[in-house]
Amino acid sequence: MSLDDDIVFFRQVPLFAALDKEAVRILAIGAETRSFQMGSVLFYAGDLADGGYIVLEGTLSLESGTYAEGKDRVVGPGTLIGELAMLTDMVWHFTAVAREPVTVVRITRNLFRKMLEGYPAAAVALRDLFAKRLDGWQGELNAVKKMMEKGSG
Repeated sequence: MSLDDDIVFFRQVPLFAALDKEAVRILAIGAETRSFQMGSVLFYAGDLADGGYIVLEGTLSLESGTYAEGKDRVVGPGTLIGELAMLTDMVWHFTAVAREPVTVVRITRNLFRKMLEGYPAAAVALRDLFAKRLDGWQGELNAVKKMMEKGSG
Protein backbone atom coordinates (compact mmCIF):
# COMPACT_ATOMS: atom_id res chain seq x y z
CA MET A 1 0.00 0.00 0.00
CA SER A 2 1.09 3.56 -0.63
CA LEU A 3 1.41 6.12 2.16
CA ASP A 4 -1.83 7.76 1.03
CA ASP A 5 -3.59 4.38 1.18
CA ASP A 6 -2.18 3.85 4.69
CA ILE A 7 -3.49 7.23 5.82
CA VAL A 8 -6.96 6.46 4.44
CA PHE A 9 -6.90 3.09 6.22
CA PHE A 10 -5.75 4.60 9.54
CA ARG A 11 -8.48 7.24 9.40
CA GLN A 12 -11.11 4.50 9.20
CA VAL A 13 -10.15 3.47 12.73
CA PRO A 14 -12.40 5.47 15.11
CA LEU A 15 -9.56 6.62 17.37
CA PHE A 16 -7.54 7.97 14.45
CA ALA A 17 -10.55 9.48 12.68
CA ALA A 18 -10.46 12.21 15.34
CA LEU A 19 -6.95 13.25 14.24
CA ASP A 20 -5.98 15.54 11.40
CA LYS A 21 -4.30 14.10 8.32
CA GLU A 22 -0.78 15.22 9.25
CA ALA A 23 -0.90 13.55 12.67
CA VAL A 24 -2.13 10.32 11.06
CA ARG A 25 0.59 10.65 8.43
CA ILE A 26 3.26 10.57 11.17
CA LEU A 27 1.75 7.38 12.56
CA ALA A 28 1.53 5.79 9.11
CA ILE A 29 5.17 6.61 8.36
CA GLY A 30 6.47 5.35 11.71
CA ALA A 31 4.30 2.26 12.11
CA GLU A 32 5.63 -1.16 11.23
CA THR A 33 3.77 -3.83 9.31
CA ARG A 34 4.05 -7.42 10.50
CA SER A 35 2.68 -10.62 8.98
CA PHE A 36 1.87 -13.83 10.84
CA GLN A 37 0.95 -17.31 9.68
CA MET A 38 -2.18 -19.11 10.86
CA GLY A 39 -1.74 -20.23 14.48
CA SER A 40 1.01 -17.71 15.25
CA VAL A 41 0.77 -15.81 18.52
CA LEU A 42 1.19 -12.03 18.39
CA PHE A 43 1.35 -11.77 22.17
CA TYR A 44 0.31 -13.71 25.26
CA ALA A 45 -1.93 -12.72 28.15
CA GLY A 46 0.34 -11.29 30.85
CA ASP A 47 2.95 -9.91 28.40
CA LEU A 48 3.86 -6.25 28.73
CA ALA A 49 2.08 -4.22 26.05
CA ASP A 50 4.18 -1.46 24.52
CA GLY A 51 1.82 -0.28 21.81
CA GLY A 52 -1.20 -1.11 19.71
CA TYR A 53 -1.99 -3.13 16.61
CA ILE A 54 -4.40 -2.45 13.77
CA VAL A 55 -5.54 -5.53 11.87
CA LEU A 56 -4.84 -4.86 8.20
CA GLU A 57 -5.73 -8.26 6.70
CA GLY A 58 -7.01 -11.53 8.14
CA THR A 59 -8.53 -12.28 11.53
CA LEU A 60 -7.26 -12.72 15.07
CA SER A 61 -8.72 -14.65 17.94
CA LEU A 62 -8.43 -12.74 21.22
CA GLU A 63 -8.42 -15.51 23.78
CA SER A 64 -9.08 -14.79 27.44
CA GLY A 65 -6.59 -15.83 30.07
CA THR A 66 -8.59 -18.90 31.08
CA TYR A 67 -10.95 -21.25 29.26
CA ALA A 68 -13.53 -20.79 32.02
CA GLU A 69 -14.00 -17.11 31.18
CA GLY A 70 -15.34 -17.91 27.70
CA LYS A 71 -14.88 -14.36 26.45
CA ASP A 72 -12.93 -15.08 23.28
CA ARG A 73 -13.48 -12.63 20.41
CA VAL A 74 -12.61 -12.66 16.74
CA VAL A 75 -11.50 -9.36 15.19
CA GLY A 76 -10.69 -8.42 11.63
CA PRO A 77 -9.52 -5.60 9.39
CA GLY A 78 -9.77 -2.12 10.88
CA THR A 79 -9.76 -3.28 14.49
CA LEU A 80 -7.42 -1.43 16.84
CA ILE A 81 -6.09 -3.64 19.63
CA GLY A 82 -4.31 -2.02 22.56
CA GLU A 83 -5.61 1.52 22.37
CA LEU A 84 -4.61 2.23 25.98
CA ALA A 85 -1.23 0.52 25.52
CA MET A 86 -0.29 3.37 23.18
CA LEU A 87 -0.66 5.74 26.13
CA THR A 88 0.35 3.91 29.29
CA ASP A 89 2.04 0.84 30.73
CA MET A 90 -0.19 -2.19 30.85
CA VAL A 91 -0.20 -5.93 30.29
CA TRP A 92 -2.26 -7.82 27.74
CA HIS A 93 -5.34 -9.43 29.28
CA PHE A 94 -5.73 -11.87 26.41
CA THR A 95 -3.65 -13.84 23.92
CA ALA A 96 -3.87 -12.85 20.24
CA VAL A 97 -3.70 -15.78 17.81
CA ALA A 98 -3.83 -15.59 14.00
CA ARG A 99 -6.87 -17.56 12.78
CA GLU A 100 -5.51 -17.36 9.23
CA PRO A 101 -2.58 -15.51 7.66
CA VAL A 102 -2.84 -12.04 9.17
CA THR A 103 -1.13 -8.70 8.67
CA VAL A 104 -1.11 -6.07 11.39
CA VAL A 105 0.26 -2.57 11.71
CA ARG A 106 2.10 -1.98 15.00
CA ILE A 107 2.11 1.48 16.58
CA THR A 108 4.52 1.72 19.48
CA ARG A 109 3.81 3.84 22.54
CA ASN A 110 6.93 5.87 21.77
CA LEU A 111 5.70 6.70 18.24
CA PHE A 112 2.22 7.57 19.47
CA ARG A 113 3.53 9.86 22.22
CA LYS A 114 5.92 11.61 19.81
CA MET A 115 3.01 12.25 17.46
CA LEU A 116 1.01 13.75 20.33
CA GLU A 117 3.96 15.96 21.32
CA GLY A 118 4.38 17.20 17.75
CA TYR A 119 0.67 17.72 17.15
CA PRO A 120 -0.94 19.27 20.24
CA ALA A 121 -4.26 19.58 18.38
CA ALA A 122 -4.26 15.77 18.09
CA ALA A 123 -3.78 15.47 21.84
CA VAL A 124 -6.72 17.83 22.42
CA ALA A 125 -8.90 15.88 19.97
CA LEU A 126 -8.09 12.61 21.74
CA ARG A 127 -8.71 14.15 25.15
CA ASP A 128 -12.13 15.29 23.94
CA LEU A 129 -12.88 11.86 22.46
CA PHE A 130 -11.95 10.10 25.71
CA ALA A 131 -13.98 12.60 27.76
CA LYS A 132 -17.02 11.91 25.57
CA ARG A 133 -16.55 8.17 26.06
CA LEU A 134 -16.25 8.60 29.83
CA ASP A 135 -19.45 10.63 29.89
CA GLY A 136 -21.22 7.85 28.00
CA TRP A 137 -19.90 5.19 30.37
CA GLN A 138 -20.96 7.29 33.35
CA GLY A 139 -24.47 7.50 31.95
CA GLU A 140 -24.57 3.73 31.43
CA LEU A 141 -23.31 3.10 34.97
CA ASN A 142 -25.92 5.47 36.40
CA ALA A 143 -28.67 3.61 34.51
CA VAL A 144 -27.43 0.28 35.90
CA LYS A 145 -27.26 1.76 39.40
CA LYS A 146 -30.87 2.96 39.14
CA MET A 147 -32.01 -0.47 37.95
CA MET A 148 -30.21 -2.15 40.83
CA GLU A 149 -31.69 0.28 43.34
CA LYS A 150 -35.20 -0.44 42.02
CA GLY A 151 -34.58 -4.17 42.28
CA SER A 152 -33.40 -4.04 45.89
CA GLY A 153 -35.95 -1.51 47.10
